[in-house]
Amino acid sequence: MEIEGMKALAMAIAVGFGVMGPGIGIGIIAGNALQAIGRNPEAQSKIVTNMFIGIVFTEALAIFALVVGFIIKFT
Repeated sequence: MEIEGMKALAMAIAVGFGVMGPGIGIGIIAGNALQAIGRNPEAQSKIVTNMFIGIVFTEALAIFALVVGFIIKFT
């Protein structure tokens, strides 16, 4: 197999596995936020704000995985 093909495969594996964890994490964050809002609707604004902060930090991990994939591909 050519070196470029192996780099493309390595990038796909790195990004695929690197995005899987944050995807699961975002689902858990959103699910728990909806449960919390269902139990205490008055606290919705605080819960939603904290949920979005958690989603942003979790999504940052997916962006790091994408950057690592690009480093693998183009070096």
